[in-house]
Amino acid sequence: MGDENQGRCWWCGDDPLYVRYHDGEWGVPVYDNVRLFEKISLEGFQAGLSWITILRKRENFRAGFDGFDYYKIAKYSQLNIDKLMIYAGIVRHRGKIEAVINNAQRAIEMEAEFGSLANYFWQFKPDTTGWVFDEAGLRQRSLCPEAVALSKDLKKRGWKFVGPTTMYAFMQAMGLVNDHVEGCFRRNVLSDVNKS
Repeated sequence: MGDENQGRCWWCGDDPLYVRYHDGEWGVPVYDNVRLFEKISLEGFQAGLSWITILRKRENFRAGFDGFDYYKIAKYSQLNIDKLMIYAGIVRHRGKIEAVINNAQRAIEMEAEFGSLANYFWQFKPDTTGWVFDEAGLRQRSLCPEAVALSKDLKKRGWKFVGPTTMYAFMQAMGLVNDHVEGCFRRNVLSDVNKS
């Protein structure tokens, strides 16, 4: 239960930053290209870490990566990589930094092909008919066929750090699925949003 005596997903605990993220962002449908690119990039940085670690560094990531403007990032040079590798405000993992640059170049190609990143990603919106939930309102799987298909297609297009589990977390966060647990006040709010 939250401070306002509302049911809330257990995973955000009582950390104020995490609670704000849960209540205001997680699961809200996103169609903005830059926000989609930011999130898929940050999901890649999260691999092997907790989301709260990335969330606490998000503003530093935004500063370091030009607000996740993928047109700017696509032009990054070795000098940009070197600067990011000494920027203590982010996760300094060369492979993940280089992946963001590579993925920015792929995002531009994808935008040219599909008109927008949103058009591309939203074609993978899962059909949730028949999904099974346990007594606590949790899905019994942390994947879906659409996340596997998205991961496979992105890899075929040259994207990096886009495994199926990472892509499912991206889908949850960007509102392609509503995985707020039964009893969470956001579940019904977002169910109504997804109907409109």
